[in-house]
Amino acid sequence: MLRTHHRYPYTPFTAPVDWTWPGGRKLAIYVALNLEVYGFGEGLSEQLVPGGPEPDVLNFAWRDYGNRVGAWRLLEAFRAIGIPVTLLVNAEIYDSCPGLVEAYRAAGACVAAHGRTNAESQAGLDEAAERKLIADATRVIAGQEGKPPAGWLGPWIAETIRTPDLLREAGYRYVLDWCMDDRPVWLTTTAGPLLALPYPQELNDSNMIVARRASVGEFTGAVIDQLEEMLAQDGPPVVLGVALHAYIAGQPYRLRRLRAAFERLAAARDRAWLTTADAIASHVWTQGMPPR
Repeated sequence: MLRTHHRYPYTPFTAPVDWTWPGGRKLAIYVALNLEVYGFGEGLSEQLVPGGPEPDVLNFAWRDYGNRVGAWRLLEAFRAIGIPVTLLVNAEIYDSCPGLVEAYRAAGACVAAHGRTNAESQAGLDEAAERKLIADATRVIAGQEGKPPAGWLGPWIAETIRTPDLLREAGYRYVLDWCMDDRPVWLTTTAGPLLALPYPQELNDSNMIVARRASVGEFTGAVIDQLEEMLAQDGPPVVLGVALHAYIAGQPYRLRRLRAAFERLAAARDRAWLTTADAIASHVWTQGMPPR
């Protein structure tokens, strides 16, 4: 028989659910900003152009631009337009970029965990090492934010076979690694139910702009088209997520075009719930029926 994960059953999109969004809305929207740090000259890396031997100064500096410049420009735009922000935070960023997460927190952003750094991956770790990675990131973020993070996105969206079990055991309520649906889906774990919240792989600036070389206009158009189509459809309640990275979206020429998408998302407030990933997960945990 075909090997399976045993985390969730097949459920067609047309199947009804026992919850809806506040006000009876059919669409929930969240914008996620990845704030990432990388080791200099070692570990995994996102690359603008094919890198040379380490230390790869060109690509390291491009990524560092996001935290020094891009993230601050994005914060100004989010504030001006009224976009709630979900921060996906490498725990090491508090030490590497003091004041950055704090500025977003002051603007009302929620913080979800994104591992320790993006120079490492969970894939291939033994159980003890993975437990430590999760515990380290959770401890740092909880200490800085005054409460443990409710959500987790693995660095490089990489897992081991046991990751959902370890996350639920550590107290997490939702994970963003699984992208198999437009609706939240309950995952079965050894420690109880864990919510898989839709995280975009298509409406993701890293995947579209860096990996597939789409223009910022194509990316912005995709966000607006996704919004319009989801608003037009008559079906079960769904989630629209937009994933951004400060070193990509925070480039001035891209941000100028992205404002059109941000403004269109904000203008949809009368028909959609513009919120954060934390709020979406909390609502489903309250309104939905986790599997026993």
